[in-house]
Amino acid sequence: MRVRIVAALGLTAAVLLALPACSGNSTGAKPATPSSARSGKPARAGHGAPLSSAALKTRLLDESDLGSGYMRQPERPTQHDDVSVLGCPALNDMGGDAAMGGSLNFPHKAKATFTYTASSNSELSEELYSDTAGKLSTGTGRIFDAMTGCPQYQVLVGSTKVDVTTQKMIAPRLGDERWSQLLTFSSDGRDTVVKQTAIRNGGVLVIVSGSPTLVDQHLDEALAKAAATR
Repeated sequence: MRVRIVAALGLTAAVLLALPACSGNSTGAKPATPSSARSGKPARAGHGAPLSSAALKTRLLDESDLGSGYMRQPERPTQHDDVSVLGCPALNDMGGDAAMGGSLNFPHKAKATFTYTASSNSELSEELYSDTAGKLSTGTGRIFDAMTGCPQYQVLVGSTKVDVTTQKMIAPRLGDERWSQLLTFSSDGRDTVVKQTAIRNGGVLVIVSGSPTLVDQHLDEALAKAAATR
């Protein structure tokens, strides 16, 4: 049975990822060179006026970018489950949007979620946001600091209790600013691991979340497409 949980409390617009019946550590994807081992040259586009949501949508990854084995999921409706956070005052202080996994509070956004069909428990989610560089920097840093500042806490989603552990990761040197974390969700003796990396390139923010291997494999191309000048 698949238990739906809050994937990244206030950060990912793919509000709920599935906690599979088995561990989410193995993806079955082909080995990839970690993003941190690549050239690290930052993209320089996206430094002008904020982009519209319609423009951001055209810059999302699609199946042709990802290659074979990926299936795009229908957009999930906003969830309003009864959610509370225990053991992390910083997240509680951020209010209901953070606790319910709502998308970041930026005016222009787009998202896409994919299942990697070669592995029954692997998902990849991409979110794009656009605003002034200062607002993107402040808003994203605030959420990541709150989450990684609480190494362990619990989330109650309706009647389901989920134990969450967080670990701050070193993000690859891409864009102007970067954040990364590893989250482990545990419920009913089952675990899933979600990696989440955010890159700000001027007035565009790229967030890639999901199976750690898939995030490392597709982060560079997500940033390149999001920052392309066209």
